[in-house]
Amino acid sequence: MSDSLLITGSAFMLGDDVNTDINCSNKYLPGKDVAYVAQHAFEQLSPGLASQIASQGGGILVAGEHFGINSSREQATHVLHQMKVRAVVAKSFGRQFFRNAINNGLPLFECDTSSLVRGQSLELDLAKGGLSSQGRMLQETHPLPPEILAILSMGGLVPFLQKYPDWNFV
Repeated sequence: MSDSLLITGSAFMLGDDVNTDINCSNKYLPGKDVAYVAQHAFEQLSPGLASQIASQGGGILVAGEHFGINSSREQATHVLHQMKVRAVVAKSFGRQFFRNAINNGLPLFECDTSSLVRGQSLELDLAKGGLSSQGRMLQETHPLPPEILAILSMGGLVPFLQKYPDWNFV
């Protein structure tokens, strides 16, 4: 299995109904680059979250229901990449955010997150559909379709299509 389909990191927690305006606010976007916006991401919900993730060299963002709702901002995934978020685990995702994340090479894992805690060491196996901590399986779900796994393993839709313009990757 490709290393890009096996993701490890500490859990950084958010709640339900996190829309992309929280991590990619209009307040910061005009005239500001993605690096600047990433320094302020989620401060309305969790002050200091961006610096906590940075201090650990990255991690896995864990949320409740409806992560990424109400916006089609592609910049939201760019901000998460800049923050070194390796993946997002949530109970559910806004469909536009889900598509933008996959297209931009940001892995998502949909499962029950109610038992996960801040700082917990997590391992996501995207190909098998498993979430574990310290060798103990916590959640199993359907693996992502091969097409999505292929896009993620290439770092996003554009690099995938540059290599496989006819989608013949199997």
